[in-house]
Amino acid sequence: MSRPNIVFLFSDQHNAKVLGHKGHPTVRTPHLDRLAHDGVRFENAVTQNPICTPSRVSFLSGQYCHNHGYYGLSGANPGGLPSIFGHFRAAGYRTSAVGKIHCPEYWIEDAVDHFHETCDCSIGGRSKAYAAFLESRGKLHLEDHGALRELGKRGGQTMDSRVSPLAFEESQEGWIAQSTIDFMERSVTEGKPFLAFASFPRPHQCTAPSEPFWSMYPPESLVLPPNADYDMAAGRKAPHVIRNAEHWRKGAWAVFEPATFEAARLRKLRGYLGAVSQVDHAVGQVLEFLEQKGLAENTIVIYSTDHGDYACEHGIMEKAPGICADAITHIPFIWRWKGHFSAGHVATELVESVDVVNTLCDLAGLERLETSDGGSLAKLLNGGHEELHRIAVTEFAWSKSVRKGKHRLVYYPRGMFAKEYPDGFGELYDLEQDPWEMKNLYFDDASRPVIAELEHDLLEWLVTTTRNRSVWPPTYAHPEQGVERYHIVTNADGKLPWQHVCTKAGGAYT
Repeated sequence: MSRPNIVFLFSDQHNAKVLGHKGHPTVRTPHLDRLAHDGVRFENAVTQNPICTPSRVSFLSGQYCHNHGYYGLSGANPGGLPSIFGHFRAAGYRTSAVGKIHCPEYWIEDAVDHFHETCDCSIGGRSKAYAAFLESRGKLHLEDHGALRELGKRGGQTMDSRVSPLAFEESQEGWIAQSTIDFMERSVTEGKPFLAFASFPRPHQCTAPSEPFWSMYPPESLVLPPNADYDMAAGRKAPHVIRNAEHWRKGAWAVFEPATFEAARLRKLRGYLGAVSQVDHAVGQVLEFLEQKGLAENTIVIYSTDHGDYACEHGIMEKAPGICADAITHIPFIWRWKGHFSAGHVATELVESVDVVNTLCDLAGLERLETSDGGSLAKLLNGGHEELHRIAVTEFAWSKSVRKGKHRLVYYPRGMFAKEYPDGFGELYDLEQDPWEMKNLYFDDASRPVIAELEHDLLEWLVTTTRNRSVWPPTYAHPEQGVERYHIVTNADGKLPWQHVCTKAGGAYT
């Protein structure tokens, strides 16, 4: 059988609860719902980082943040770290990355055959092709994902929302979908398998969806989440989360009338839901192309996002502060390969964004990337059951979120809130009893054993998954992917796979 094509459909900041098949009371996502019905959806998928660049580096390299080292936006080239694009291109695939790429400099640009950055987040800024497309229609000055330009500085990534003056086909979502379709058509003509990454900027702000998506959600139809208004102090929420919610409630961020907090957050929610539906429509266009061209049976389709969004949960309008909430660390994760995966299967095991790379390697019959920390979802995609991760971790440089079973722990160093909590502060939630995370159990005496277990698991995870530049006694990488550097064989990124260290023969590392 020929190698499968791969289409990775990616959005920015999609709250995993905001999907029709998840029972959201308002949102319309017919194409993503169909994708989930025909494929496998992972109910407990966790992102490695709650902001754009580090999350994307983890998705596309398969490495944990403490190994690739990115915790902020953009940055220098990661110096030899392989990506899924280069690995698949070396195996004969045509590769494409279009949309909001937002990765370190030249890491993706140099590893793909077809590259267009539409959000001014990569080297060279916004794609000249997309800019020329808008200019030909006299619409370049109306492009409004990054800023509502008519508002001047106040419009820069504002959380307030209004309808876009651009038609869907002129929006970034419409253009990205069409550019990806054009790339796939060329690849088919050339007789080459393809790996296409379509990275839609929405529902990240500015949430200014095109019609008909804005009008899908009249204000009277909107339903706020159950945790939109509650006593956060009584719930023992983190001090910076409480301050953040208080900031939003002042309403100074509103740029349209009525300028009250209540009215502005409904506009934000309206725009967010409309943006989700706009992404869903773009997904539908790509899926329709695969069906029309007879490619669906030999194409693996993945839908996910870099991280979540509060979507008005906890009274917060943006993704920050991100590590604190399941709304941010929990992501949608849907896989479809018609005739190969277990259609309609709902996998409840913990999975992580680092699992994408080696899963695709296994499915395509390629050698796994030794620089990837992730495992393979292949058994779960076939309807089986397997514990791939004992815990799932989302990282900030100074805090970590740990998911295990029904619990989620947020670990903060003692110095983080030394003034308010000199003896230390943390967050613990029982997601079965409290799925909206309104009651922090960290200070309950009955929670001490669970906290101790999760903190020990986090320490064990950090120790055993860290990639080193050298260890003693020496351990050696797989010859096909090894590079010798002065008596030490490492991978291309100059580090050793932690799996080799942990399983070294002779009992030195166990």
